[in-house]
Amino acid sequence: MREPVSVIDVEAVRARFPALARVGDDGRPRVLVDAPGGSQVPQDVIEAVSRHYRRGMSNTHGAFATSEETDAVIGEARRAAADFTGADPDEIVFGPNATSLLLHVSRSFAKTLEPGDEVVVTRLDHDANVRPWVLAAADAGATVRWVDVHADDVTIDVASFDAALSPRTKFVAFTLASNAVGTIPAAHDLVARAKAVGAVVALDGVHLAQHRLPDLHGLGADLLVCSPYKFFGPHLGVLAAERSILASWSPYKLIPSSDDVPERWETGTQNHEGLAGLTAAVEYLAGLATVSDTGRRDRLAAAYEAITTHERMLADRFLAGLASLPSVRLWGIADRDRSGERTPTFAIRVGDDHPAETAKALAARGIFVWDGDYYAREIMVRLGLFDTGGAVRIGFCHYHSPDEVDRVLDALRELG
Repeated sequence: MREPVSVIDVEAVRARFPALARVGDDGRPRVLVDAPGGSQVPQDVIEAVSRHYRRGMSNTHGAFATSEETDAVIGEARRAAADFTGADPDEIVFGPNATSLLLHVSRSFAKTLEPGDEVVVTRLDHDANVRPWVLAAADAGATVRWVDVHADDVTIDVASFDAALSPRTKFVAFTLASNAVGTIPAAHDLVARAKAVGAVVALDGVHLAQHRLPDLHGLGADLLVCSPYKFFGPHLGVLAAERSILASWSPYKLIPSSDDVPERWETGTQNHEGLAGLTAAVEYLAGLATVSDTGRRDRLAAAYEAITTHERMLADRFLAGLASLPSVRLWGIADRDRSGERTPTFAIRVGDDHPAETAKALAARGIFVWDGDYYAREIMVRLGLFDTGGAVRIGFCHYHSPDEVDRVLDALRELG
């Protein structure tokens, strides 16, 4: 039986992130609630990247020590990414970012389509898990079917999802968590519905991975992407894909590059120092668990239980505070009893203020947030926000404290 998970010791966690010690001219710490756009990194990751540089830089498959060390870094990173995504090491593909990987894979996917085939995408997704498949369908003369959302709580409309499926459906793409409003769809159910019509399923786990542990095989999907810079690592992209997909689809590649899976999908020299940092980020997360005598995947699962508990507390505190701020409007799940259906990422507006002006006013108070559409173009259009500047996005994660939540709320109260 697995030991109970620990409660996040937020002060101990924060001490491991150098960037969180930054203070402003007023001597107060910055409140970095721009985490959905990219997290800060712990000292462990910084040191892993630096160590790779210090010991010597070499490319792969050479007959000398520094090249052999690079090969080892890649192997370690593949195993770490496999543990993190619930895949096998030979199902892991690295690239510069999730968007580039999806565009790369979509070109090959297009060659499997024929006129009359159908591709299903949702209005909840980041454009990285929409446009590549829309473009692939256009290249092949296939049809795109759109899944709508419920405007009141910005969740997937399951009836619309079902209506988009048919015997002609070849591919379904949806997000595991909205980077714009925090919604976490019922992924097991949606994957099962898509698989019932024989579709290939692609999941965007980029936003989810900061808050929940992804699971390619557990969900029964075919493709899953995430970005280490969203879960406390370097700027990279990770694609976890069923081996059969990587072996049967034909990648656009150079003749001299490997024909082996998964290397055949990796274009050019990889970011080896970043891969060293990726392994360190996964180890950092696994180390948050109290369990020590189990495999890394189990330790990651235990750590994410603690992360989820802490983040639900932050979300509940923020939602409770928003309820007392009538000038602030929230888009997304507002019911505190449903905090398990969302990440602590919130899309808001303050009165009639333009989101960019609100972001500037918060920055002047030492609170860093994003405004705009965050590449979640379809949902901003669907909610009628796109033409007027989108929304202000406030995103908490496991290294945020209750005091920081209160400081954000106090600032919003001042602005309202």
